[in-house]
Amino acid sequence: MVTEQEVEAIGQTLVDPQQPLQARFRALFTLRGLGGPGAITWISRAFDDDSALLKHELAYCLGQMQDSRAIPVLLDVLRDTRQEPMVRHEAGEALGAIGNPDVLEVLKQYSNDPVIEVAETCQLAAQRLEWLQQHRGEPAVAGPYLSVDPAPPAEERDVGRLRGVLLDEAQPLFDRYRAMFALRDAGGKEAALALAEGLHCGSALFRHEIGYVLGQLQHEAAVPQLAATLAQRAENPMVRHECAEALGAIARPACLAALRAHAADPERVVRESCEVALDMYEHETGLAFQYADGLEQLRAPRS
Repeated sequence: MVTEQEVEAIGQTLVDPQQPLQARFRALFTLRGLGGPGAITWISRAFDDDSALLKHELAYCLGQMQDSRAIPVLLDVLRDTRQEPMVRHEAGEALGAIGNPDVLEVLKQYSNDPVIEVAETCQLAAQRLEWLQQHRGEPAVAGPYLSVDPAPPAEERDVGRLRGVLLDEAQPLFDRYRAMFALRDAGGKEAALALAEGLHCGSALFRHEIGYVLGQLQHEAAVPQLAATLAQRAENPMVRHECAEALGAIARPACLAALRAHAADPERVVRESCEVALDMYEHETGLAFQYADGLEQLRAPRS
């Protein structure tokens, strides 16, 4: 049983800018796992931070929690043009992930946002809600991953045909996303290489999602392409950030070299992503059972 005092202590770590970023991330993912109104309140308080990376992850976690009590703060973030595009984009995606049709009209409104990443995200989120309404009452297909995705996986299972849809820029973005998640679920080297080709096409939003999915897949075959994209200074920081975190999740020696090479990158979101990814790498290659260890750290006996 988790007490209110424990939730508060973890929340205090999250909102404290003096804490190392890795500790704040672990606190955030602990709160995501705990859920409930207290966790939502603490996560919401951190949107005043000056780290776009942290705020992006706050919105991501609120979406994954699928609790409608997070909708008001996510709407505020989406509407706040002072927030960085990657933060507003993630708020839009989170509203789609929660799955409440009450936000459909707002998402359609922001589908024409002048910031292309926000507009495309809201288009996808609105289409996800419409898809859910069309398939209401049907049993949810349980895939190998626990994430709530921006689009359901395509029913097609042939990797070659899925690759064709993924890389065809004439196809609707929602259908390309569906192919992306079907390839992730298929797994294996062929699917990983097909996904990695997506790092060279489409919009920044599309490429950033490819990086995220490759991090979930954790296949070593994608490491060269992820490292090469991370190294491209001209690439959108949102894309480079996801590539860094994917390398941390894949956790092979070549990943470590790439992350260390960009740990002092001039782009803050990339630099911070490498910092967090190195912590993820350490977790993936270590003995600790779970990454979201805020509660364990809190309850550990003090020496």
